[in-house]
Amino acid sequence: MSTSQKLQEHFLTCTICTEVFDNPCTLVCYHTFCRKCVVNYTKTKPEAINAKSLLCPFCSKMTKVTSPERSIDEWADDVKPSFVIRGLLDSFGPGCKDTKNCTCCHREGETTPATVWCSVCDDALCDVCARVHSRISSTRHHDTTALTSEAIIPRKRNIKCKEHKDENIKFLCKDCKKVTCHTCCVIYHRKCESVVTLESELPALTSQLYARMEHDIKSFGNNAREKITLMENKLLDELKEVSEKHIEQLTADLKSVEISVHMYRQQAELIDQALQSECDMDVYEMYQGCEAADVDAVGDVDVKKRGRIARIMFRQNEDMLSRALDDLQLGEIDVQYDGMVDTSNVLDLKAVPVLQGTISVEVAGDRNTVYPTDVKVLPVNGTDTVVVTDYDNNSVKSFYTRNKQRRHSKLSLGGSPWGITRLKHNQVAVTVPNTRQMVTVDVNPDLVLLSNIKTSKQYRGITSLTPSTLAAGSGRCVDILDMRGNFLKSIKPIDSGKEIIDSPDFLCTTRTGNILVSDNCSKRVLCLTAEGDFGFTYPTTENTTLGLPRGITSTSTGDILVTDYYQDTVVHLTESGQFVRNILTNDDWVLHPHGVCVDGRGRVYISNYLSGEIKVFSFSNTV
Repeated sequence: MSTSQKLQEHFLTCTICTEVFDNPCTLVCYHTFCRKCVVNYTKTKPEAINAKSLLCPFCSKMTKVTSPERSIDEWADDVKPSFVIRGLLDSFGPGCKDTKNCTCCHREGETTPATVWCSVCDDALCDVCARVHSRISSTRHHDTTALTSEAIIPRKRNIKCKEHKDENIKFLCKDCKKVTCHTCCVIYHRKCESVVTLESELPALTSQLYARMEHDIKSFGNNAREKITLMENKLLDELKEVSEKHIEQLTADLKSVEISVHMYRQQAELIDQALQSECDMDVYEMYQGCEAADVDAVGDVDVKKRGRIARIMFRQNEDMLSRALDDLQLGEIDVQYDGMVDTSNVLDLKAVPVLQGTISVEVAGDRNTVYPTDVKVLPVNGTDTVVVTDYDNNSVKSFYTRNKQRRHSKLSLGGSPWGITRLKHNQVAVTVPNTRQMVTVDVNPDLVLLSNIKTSKQYRGITSLTPSTLAAGSGRCVDILDMRGNFLKSIKPIDSGKEIIDSPDFLCTTRTGNILVSDNCSKRVLCLTAEGDFGFTYPTTENTTLGLPRGITSTSTGDILVTDYYQDTVVHLTESGQFVRNILTNDDWVLHPHGVCVDGRGRVYISNYLSGEIKVFSFSNTV
């Protein structure tokens, strides 16, 4: 089966009509259907009609419509498909073009291999047709690309007119500032003076859009520089004011010292004269005068010491600087989530698992029973390094192989560590709930403590959202924190009038930036957005099939793995929270599993909590 057929069958097929999406729309629950299908289904549900909402046939979640006063048939017109579905349809849906044969020759009933693609004509051309194409005045300047191998060219997306639904939007009326179809031009824009094709206007629109974005970015940058310059000038003025005051004081003190030195010089001359006179009375009077002068001098020094500036210092206030820069709101670019390992080419969860090895977490110096709580794998200088939190021995440990010798490193902490997440480069963050702190650790591959971060709560589950934010679980909520542990906001989603988070002991981040929560009290897996919206829950019924969910991870393909402590299993879920199968059981020596993670070579790591071991499995024939 070709890639296009697989995509159509598994991702581009409506579950209602079982056909490839026709004018798709994606509801708030992220499920996608044909517009007609979801509208027809909604018509059969009076509760959805009364609520002025589209009803999802899959999860029964309602999507509010923007114009409920319109007929039900038009409710779905403003619901757009997700950019992923739209891109897949453009590239692999029905009507996408392949470049194997010449389009022009095909129209004449001939089959000729194509060598060139014209992006303007949207056609594949053979050598002969390409030469003709380059000689015609209307096409000689078209952009063409040589086809070195068979490729799939995305089709041009046609936007339909809202009024004349069978016609494509092709024109722009500059007078009315509206895009129109051919019929709209004839009916509504006959008297307009400037009606042009969208294709002819596209370069100008693109240039204007780029210029506008460039202007906005420069404007933001100028505003930031102005604010920084104002703050710089204010600090320099304060420094100048303090410096001038200090100089005035020093000048006055220097003048006073000069006067005192002059007086002492005169006094020394008088004393010398009295001694040379050899008159006892002159010596006695001089003695009395010197004693009185010493008292006055001491009093004068005490007065001068009061209020004297000792030194001037500039203290940089990092919190004030951080808040000032945050308030500038220059924008944000967020592309990749740290810790997401690309396993799409090697991890085949349909394959039979093979036990590759066992790592004993117990090392020399351990005084208590070893309980590996969570596990992560980091590639450090080409070496896979397994990092484990050992709860009862108050330590984080790393295990790796160097020169064909198995080695380890142990970092003792001031409390019992629990959750672990990968940060940028070779760093991890670890929660220590009983001491209300998080620690950051450098993995090189030996462990080095970087920082201790005090937190306001006893956080257990933790995951990295962006390079500057973390999500941490405590109590009945998930909090968003910055990298210094400062509280940003709290996520407490509500479903059917009830808070759905009970005990978020393990967290992970999906490839789309959502937060997966393994909740051991409710015995469910929850999917939340960083904005606090509720995605899905597994299982969806009140009678859960999970015994005690613990560790959880998500692969680059969207697959979800969660460990079940009581049932000795590792459960495989789809990206939308649908059960696939138990990929590991106690028959595979999975006993009371806690943490779970995957590496970039198709291997799954499971921490057996009671046996104190890490089990390593492969799911790929390439390993």
